[in-house]
Amino acid sequence: MAVKIRLKRMGSKKAPFYRVVVADSRAPRDGRFIEEIGTYNPITQPAKVEIKEDRALEWLQKGAKPSDTVRNLFSKEGLMEKHHNAKNEK
Repeated sequence: MAVKIRLKRMGSKKAPFYRVVVADSRAPRDGRFIEEIGTYNPITQPAKVEIKEDRALEWLQKGAKPSDTVRNLFSKEGLMEKHHNAKNEK
């Protein structure tokens, strides 16, 4: 099963709010997911990102692939660097 870390769109029209979820790659965008690991609100200035770092790193180590947008969010939060450093320590 291919697992992805991606955004699930919530909120109303013209007021998006996203949840960062771990889901099977075959599941629909707003459908079934395995675990919710954070939130992203692009409307606030600056955009508000809350991620459970320990859970995100655990899923990355298990082989979950982040979407392009989630990869950018993780990079800004410093998670991709932590994942890279942890992977190279082994």
